[in-house]
Amino acid sequence: MAPRGRTFLLPLAAATILVASTIFLFAAAGARWRPADTGLPVPPHAFSAAVPVPVPVTSNTTTSARKELSFLDENGDPDDPASASASASGAARCDPAVRVFMYDMLPEFHFGLLGWSPPSPDSVWPDLSTPPPRYPGGLNQQHSVEYWLTLDLLLSSSSSAPCGAAVRVADSRDADLVFVPFFASLSYNRHSRPVPPEKVARNKALQEKLVRYLTARPEWKRYGGADHVIVAHHPNSLLYARALLSPAVFVLSDFGRYHPRVASLEKDVIAPYKHMAKTFVNDSSGFDDRPTLLYFRGAIYRKQGGSIRQELYYMLKDEKDVYFSFGSVQDHGASKASQGMHSSKFCLNIAGDTPSSNRLFDAIVSHCVPVIISDDIELPYEDALDYSKFSIFVRSSDAVKKGYLMSLISGVSKQQWTMMWKRLKEVDKHFEYQYPSQKDDAVQMIWRALSRRVPAIKLKVHRSSRFSRSDRGHK
Repeated sequence: MAPRGRTFLLPLAAATILVASTIFLFAAAGARWRPADTGLPVPPHAFSAAVPVPVPVTSNTTTSARKELSFLDENGDPDDPASASASASGAARCDPAVRVFMYDMLPEFHFGLLGWSPPSPDSVWPDLSTPPPRYPGGLNQQHSVEYWLTLDLLLSSSSSAPCGAAVRVADSRDADLVFVPFFASLSYNRHSRPVPPEKVARNKALQEKLVRYLTARPEWKRYGGADHVIVAHHPNSLLYARALLSPAVFVLSDFGRYHPRVASLEKDVIAPYKHMAKTFVNDSSGFDDRPTLLYFRGAIYRKQGGSIRQELYYMLKDEKDVYFSFGSVQDHGASKASQGMHSSKFCLNIAGDTPSSNRLFDAIVSHCVPVIISDDIELPYEDALDYSKFSIFVRSSDAVKKGYLMSLISGVSKQQWTMMWKRLKEVDKHFEYQYPSQKDDAVQMIWRALSRRVPAIKLKVHRSSRFSRSDRGHK
């Protein structure tokens, strides 16, 4: 061959060898390439024929260890035989949404208000191997939120406790939140007036004692109370202490009687009332099975923002297929309300002395589509739940216009109503208070709502401590 031809072929051969080597290297590296290395989606079985990475075999090396080190799963993560085995056997990993430290406060702040006495001076909590002390009935129950949350934390300490949304920890430094077990609503309902020879009502005395207790604690001093949780669900509970304890996260029914500097949606959590109506179990009563179009039973003459009830009463009381009547818990009021809601398509929830009432939650568990007329209402876990899928909201200014409300309600088709009714049957579990708590019930939903406050608390705490070291150095 001529020298000129050989000169041409030599570079071509070298290029061919280089390309072949490159292809071989990429093929060999393919087994160890992770999908996370790019932002592109990767088919699950793209690397099913991956070549294992050689592992030196020693006397202590097992087959499972070699597999764990050698293979990547479809997400590019090391394959974990132990996890796969646990998954196959049905074992569930408990991963609570929030870790909570709870003070071991004296019984006078919690179960002592229910008449419970500790069996010994060193005892603080009831023995949950037996049924816990019962909460009083009637309207007291609607604000019993702190009772259910406290029980849930106590049970979470047990080795046999079911996996819940919150777990109690023994060291506050390991906690996301610090829970204050004060039954504030019960204290208000039962002890808001002094009983001779008392000069100060027990409710007020307990709040003063609570402030002294908390503000002296190192847990409170650490972050100024920002990570503390206090339940004050009754609108009049914690009246004397709320301003002094306002750095804490409050669990409330609404903000109607709170100054914006004391409580707000940015800092605090709204919890549902405990409903008084019976949950409509196995509800098959659809649109045509509910003869009443619009239902309301309750107090008609109210103060402050509740004056709209009186206006609506005179507008609606004579309308066809509308039930609008006075009612109370006396004379089997809760039972009658249950029957009425179970046979109605729509249930009115109108602002009263405060923006909220348990009537909304009675309607939800009765699967009666709520018609909410309360401009200042705040709703439980609304960041996770779209109420417009199962409720109708009406501005107060529109509701009092002649014919407006009846036209709006009558215009809802059977198909639209049925969609809301089906959604109500799906979400009613979120408004059930239970002990032990169950997946996605009110107790666990509240804990999750509180867990969503944790990042904001940490941000606030971290920002406030930016210059703490330099400030200490110049003192």
